[in-house]
Amino acid sequence: MNNFTNFFKTAFVAVGVLSAVSSCVKNDDWETPPIVCSNKFEAPTISMADFAAQAPATGYKLITTDQIFDGYIVSSDAQGNFYKTISFQDKTVNPTVGLQIEVDKASNFADFPVGAHIRINAKGLRLGLDRGSIKLGSEDPNFAIGRIPQALVGRYVSGVCNGNGLDIQTIIPTKLNSLNDAKQANLINTLVTVSDVQFSMSEIFPVQKKYLDYDAGGQGLDTDRNIEDKLGGTAVIRNSGFFKSGGELVPKGSGTITFVVSRYNTTWQMLIRSLSDVNFSGTRVDSTPPKGGTEIAYSGSFLENFESYSLTPTNLEVYPKYVNDAVLGNRYWQLKSFSNNKYIQLGANSGSGNYLTYFAVPVDFTAADTLKFDVNVGFWNGNALKVYYTTNYTPLGDITAATKTDITSEFTIPQTPVTGYGTLTPAGTYTLPAGLTGNGFILFEYTGASPGVTTTIQLDNIQVQ
Repeated sequence: MNNFTNFFKTAFVAVGVLSAVSSCVKNDDWETPPIVCSNKFEAPTISMADFAAQAPATGYKLITTDQIFDGYIVSSDAQGNFYKTISFQDKTVNPTVGLQIEVDKASNFADFPVGAHIRINAKGLRLGLDRGSIKLGSEDPNFAIGRIPQALVGRYVSGVCNGNGLDIQTIIPTKLNSLNDAKQANLINTLVTVSDVQFSMSEIFPVQKKYLDYDAGGQGLDTDRNIEDKLGGTAVIRNSGFFKSGGELVPKGSGTITFVVSRYNTTWQMLIRSLSDVNFSGTRVDSTPPKGGTEIAYSGSFLENFESYSLTPTNLEVYPKYVNDAVLGNRYWQLKSFSNNKYIQLGANSGSGNYLTYFAVPVDFTAADTLKFDVNVGFWNGNALKVYYTTNYTPLGDITAATKTDITSEFTIPQTPVTGYGTLTPAGTYTLPAGLTGNGFILFEYTGASPGVTTTIQLDNIQVQ
């Protein structure tokens, strides 16, 4: 009976207070009352760096005491590129450590947006190295680091108040000079940014790809896209099959990219939060620029047998009268010699990835009538050579933009031997079309890959008459 009486006494007092407030209002303008919040957890008892340092080299550690530390959110699942994980770092600028927490809950961005100041009490959680990254999660019979059930997330993770609401700070990404600089264990689950970056040529040529690949039913697939920087550094941008912007084309230009550093076992893979992390509006940087082309002269009658070029230094790649352009990969046509005969050669053997390289020969098509050359192959395992003519290629410019007419079928390109090398033999004589006039180029295109077609191609005695 006393509890019942006390309830009504409290209610009566509350009504009286409201009445008093109401009597003081002189007009209909009500001010929004201040929102007062208090922190769920006590002040930190350990730094995030010292906490993370407890992670064993293998397995996990069960935290059995109150260990409370602060962090700042750097990930966001708003666009679907993070799934039931939250990445956070110990400082808003120049962090010393990053961590990831596994939660069996989606749409975490609503409660913990980027920059949110959070506090964690890790008592009852497991801390360990899981697939290349230090993680925090629940006990689980099937996994070393399990996902915290949705209903229990608030037991371990809470926002920090700034007096009248969640404390949200601006995260300043760590500026790095190269993509390779991001591949450091202390940067995992931290936010970084790198300038002068672009998607690799294989991602935009010959087909400009989307952020995601899709299956026959239109379902997005987890997709890796390769990026590179002006210093030769490379990295992989890993996109979830649920990335909402996955249908957008990757940009062709260069610029600055911001990402959360991640590693899956020994494979580095970087994660963007949204397309706003990719600002590639600048001019593309050619990491394997065309070589030669400083003495271009258009002629309707010439023979190039490569005997005028020196074998010192070895593997010459610069030919002033021609353009040697590695579009995909980093291999150029190189000067070689066998039995006192010089020629140029290119192959993908012992390489890595895709290769596409052009050797551009200037021609005065008005004066020229025929084209012929000698060709040889080594260790043939697929067709690697194509021949084109073009009239709208600008020397040392973007050769992928040139309009090319394929004339490969007019020549005989050997498909043997499959082991060892054959001999240089005439590929045939092609009569140029009567309507082909003006200055242009004959393009010898090598296309290979390792693994894939690694056939070696040798060219000699390129002749126009």
